[in-house]
Amino acid sequence: MGLRKLGAALTVAAAVAVAASTGAVAQLKVGFVYVGPIGDHGWTYRHDAGRLAIEKAFGDKVKTSYVESVSEGADAERVIRQLASTGHGLIFTTSFGYMNATVKVAKRFPKVKFEHATGYKRGKNISTYAARFYEGRTVAGLVAGNMTKSNVIGYIGSFPIPEVVRGINAFTLALQKVNPKATVKVVWVSTWYDPGKEGDAAKALIDQGADVILQHTDSPAPLQIAQKRGMWAVGQASDMTHFGKKAHLTSIVDVWDDYYIARTKAVLDGTWKSTDTWSGLKAGMLQMAAFNQKIPAGVRAKAVQTIADIESGKLHPFQGPIMNQDDKVMVPAGSVATDKQLLTMDWYVKGVEGKLPK
Repeated sequence: MGLRKLGAALTVAAAVAVAASTGAVAQLKVGFVYVGPIGDHGWTYRHDAGRLAIEKAFGDKVKTSYVESVSEGADAERVIRQLASTGHGLIFTTSFGYMNATVKVAKRFPKVKFEHATGYKRGKNISTYAARFYEGRTVAGLVAGNMTKSNVIGYIGSFPIPEVVRGINAFTLALQKVNPKATVKVVWVSTWYDPGKEGDAAKALIDQGADVILQHTDSPAPLQIAQKRGMWAVGQASDMTHFGKKAHLTSIVDVWDDYYIARTKAVLDGTWKSTDTWSGLKAGMLQMAAFNQKIPAGVRAKAVQTIADIESGKLHPFQGPIMNQDDKVMVPAGSVATDKQLLTMDWYVKGVEGKLPK
C-alpha cells in the first residue's frame, strides 16, 4: 500500500468534532507525511520534533500520526488520501514533491485543512510554509570562507529546485565576500536521504580538493566523512555536532515547533485560514547551532553579527550587484532580490563551478 508505518500510527482513534456555533474542534487528529525516516537526524527528524511539540502543547485534545519514508509521486497521494479519509482534520505534507498530490487530495476533502511545506500552490483549505534557509547559508558562507585552506568548497545538492539553488547561491555570495578566491563545486545526488550516496558525494568532493563540505541533504553521512578525512563540514536541518564534533563548524537548524503549534491551535479554535508563511532567523524558524570553538573568535563574532544584521534587516543575503555565471547582472547595485526572484531562482551566481542541471 505504500503506507509503511501508518497502520501503527493510526490505531489511536480520535473523532473530529466541530462545534456548530464557533467552528471550534473538540478533538483533532493531525497527520504528517515525511519524505525520510524520523531517524534521519535532519529534515524529517526536525519535522517530527514539531509533531511531538504539538502533543506536548495540547495533550489529549490532539492525537498525531505520521507516515515516514514516503516517496514523492503516486505513493504520496495514496498516503495523504488515506490520512484524509480516516478522520484527520489537519495534515502536514512536508516535502516539495508532495505539492501536486496535496492539491489533488485537498480538492476531494474540502473540510480537511492541509499544510504543505516549501510549496507554492494554495487553496481555501491549503496553506504553504517554509523557512528562509538561505539566511543560514549566508552565515555558513562567511564561516567557510574564513576556514578553507584549499579555497575549494564541496556542496552536496539533492535536487536542482529553487530552494536548493537559492541556498547554493546565498552561500557562494557570502563565501566570496570574505574570500574572493574560493569556489564551490556541486555534486547532485538526486535524493533527499541516502547516506550511501551522500557519503560517496562527500568523498568525491574531498578528492577534488574540497576542505569544507556543505549539504542540502538529510543524513549526517557527509559530516561523518569530513570527520574521517580531517575536513570541515556544516550540518543540515538539525544540530549534527555529535556526529562529527571535530569537523562540525555549525549547523543550519530548522525549528517548526511554534508554527505547528499555532496552526493546530487555529484549527482547534476555528480560526484557521489559508496562509503563506516564509520566515527565517528573525522569527526563530531558523537557527544556527553553536559554532565550533576552533573557529577564530573574530570570525565567530562576525558570524553572530551577520545573524543580527539579517534579523534586523540591515543585511539581505541577496544584495546587488549580483551576477550570474555569464556575467549578466541579475540583481542591480542598490537593490535586493525580490521574493519572486528568490522563489524562481534557476541560475548560479559567479563562483559556482559547472552548469545547473535542467
